[in-house]
Amino acid sequence: MKPVKVGVLGLGTVGGGTVNVLKRNAEEIARRAGREIIITRASAKDLNKQRICDTKHISLTTNPLDIINDPEIDIVLELIGGAGPVKDMVLQAIANGKHVVTANKSLIALHGNEIFAKASKQGVIVAFEAAVAGGIPIIKAIREGLSGNQIQWLAGIINGTGNFILTEMRDKGRDFYDVLAEAQALGYAEADPTFDVEGIDAGHKLTILASIAFGIPLQFDKVYTEGISQITRIDVEYAEQLGYRIKHLGIARKTDTGIELRVHPTLIPERRLIANVDGVMNAIVVKGDAVGPTLYYGAGAGAEPTASAVVADVIDVVRALTSDPENRVPHLAFQADALADIAVLPPEKFKTAYYLRLHAEDKPGVLADVTKILANHQISIEAIIQKESFGDETAIPIIMLTQTTLEQEMNAAIAEIEALKTVTGKVNRIRLETLR
Repeated sequence: MKPVKVGVLGLGTVGGGTVNVLKRNAEEIARRAGREIIITRASAKDLNKQRICDTKHISLTTNPLDIINDPEIDIVLELIGGAGPVKDMVLQAIANGKHVVTANKSLIALHGNEIFAKASKQGVIVAFEAAVAGGIPIIKAIREGLSGNQIQWLAGIINGTGNFILTEMRDKGRDFYDVLAEAQALGYAEADPTFDVEGIDAGHKLTILASIAFGIPLQFDKVYTEGISQITRIDVEYAEQLGYRIKHLGIARKTDTGIELRVHPTLIPERRLIANVDGVMNAIVVKGDAVGPTLYYGAGAGAEPTASAVVADVIDVVRALTSDPENRVPHLAFQADALADIAVLPPEKFKTAYYLRLHAEDKPGVLADVTKILANHQISIEAIIQKESFGDETAIPIIMLTQTTLEQEMNAAIAEIEALKTVTGKVNRIRLETLR
């Protein structure tokens, strides 16, 4: 059979890594795919820039459309990133009857519904394993390996930058902004770290995971996102004392009333395997009704870990080239006409437990006032720690763990607690999940 010709859009970190893996493992890849796969063309902004890959025998261009409109190209690898002009490029490639492989989570999260509809109409595949958790094959695991299960919930560390920061805060007692500066110096965080530390990047990935887990359309606009910039080393230390660790999790849970989609700092028991995932590594726990909880761990970014997922998608596309489009694995795991219109719950309808830290005057009856407010909102207390005051401070820190409650009840209770004259400042609240 004749070789499958591939065109690469973008020769940055992921694009360069993909070229390296495809060239280095060409013989093994051909054995797996059943046909030779060769990169014939690639695009880059600067053709003279030094690269991490060998571009020998690859025709280079500064215009991605030269590749998209090349009738010889069978598969287009979109490795530029972003959701602006790239969307039009992908749609043009689909219109030209080309299969597309992308590592672009924002493109899929924001425009995937439209892209997959166009791809299905054209009978082509859009593969996106590398868009979530780098080299971890989590998309394939949920879409294929767990297809016999009803997925009940999933929770993941799906942003390495945030995990690196929280790990350093815990292990070395450092402050958030101190570690953030180091993460930027090391290249883990961008000059503008908003996407990473405020949960937007994780929100894009959670959107994709939830869609293939529950068979719902992609709905990034309904994902609740909360960052880690307000987490202090004091909270990290108190969590440790209570037997918990703070991780920035993306959580999707199917309930009787709808689906929770949320990204936020979370206390989880230190004995959980995912609580011990440190540094820039990623991990996702998926709970199926038949299989129970399963854990997927690995590198969430990097040139070759991400390239591993890109190349795996290319092999899948090549294997499917001769198959009937109606019998291929659906883009979002469920048949397009079987996606469910299940409600995505607003934050006030979330159900979870909480860690609360507040400062109150050191006098009789103050703690009773706080616990009474919580009781009035049907919020049960799991544990309380009252710390000593330091120096001339008149307020003492009180730390509480609650049992599971409705978020709207917790919001109301916190508002009443903050209104007490004996309580100073804001109540610091972090959600808590046992991940049983």
